[in-house]
Amino acid sequence: MKFATIGSNFIVHRFLEAAALVDDFEYGAVYSRTEEKGREFANQYGVDTVYTSLEELAKDEEIAVIYVASPNFLHAEQSILMMKHGKHVLCEKPISSHACELAEMECVAKENNVILMEAMKSVHCPGYAAVKDNLHRLGQIRNITFNFLQYSSRYDNYKAGIVENAFKPEISNGALMDIGVYTIHMLLALFGMPKMIHANAIMLETGTDGAGTISCKYEDFLATLIYSKISSYEGNQIQGESATMIIDKISDIKQVTIKYRDGKVEEIPIDKKITMYYEIQKFVDAINSNEQAALLDVTKRQMMFLDEVRDQLSIVFPADGKR
Repeated sequence: MKFATIGSNFIVHRFLEAAALVDDFEYGAVYSRTEEKGREFANQYGVDTVYTSLEELAKDEEIAVIYVASPNFLHAEQSILMMKHGKHVLCEKPISSHACELAEMECVAKENNVILMEAMKSVHCPGYAAVKDNLHRLGQIRNITFNFLQYSSRYDNYKAGIVENAFKPEISNGALMDIGVYTIHMLLALFGMPKMIHANAIMLETGTDGAGTISCKYEDFLATLIYSKISSYEGNQIQGESATMIIDKISDIKQVTIKYRDGKVEEIPIDKKITMYYEIQKFVDAINSNEQAALLDVTKRQMMFLDEVRDQLSIVFPADGKR
């Protein structure tokens, strides 16, 4: 099964490191806007074929899979083009700018009998399974706090007057879309949609958010999601009546600890390869079994959640014209 990549940022290098561990999954082509940059990238991985035209890549019958890692506002357009030419698509998070784009993407996937999946690595790795499988140990859950606060070097540039992609609304980006989405997806995967959502944010002059907090109300418990690209913190908790679960990093769970009310502490063992390996294997398995069902269930809820938060915060993207 040959795949091609769209994009050349750091996440693509991590993807390729993980893809090398997946059986019968071969790197076949690179897309770049320039021949020079594409050739330089391809040479690092021993790939001969470089495209500077998305249409030509889409027509390549030897390529079965496309990994889309371009800026957010291009995800839907590029994925749809590839799927219309019979390509399976693994698209970086967030899969689209808004829920309406995802609905169109899903329709195109069904019409062309191809697999579409969001590359949300955190919920396909053993760390997520360790969390989910041990929730019953906590007793009645009462409070959840998921954090992803990661000070961005691009924020230093922003303060110096240089606005990079991380803080550009025209490419459907900002702290919510970049890293807040990890906290949202994890919450929805574990507990489903809340009954109520209330969002606050620190807004930047570009019209994107630098940081935010989302309060969620469920039937019997509360959840708080905190994200930031202008400050740093790690550590997450799921608090129950019998015990508290402490999780190290919401985007890449490597350590899960349960602290019981009686003082007992239990470390949950987690076996891991490179985190992205598991999402790629899940995607390849779905292709081999031709099984799209349920792959987008949490992603669809995630995009509705993101739309609601952006509406509350008045975060507007040019791509919203299709909403």
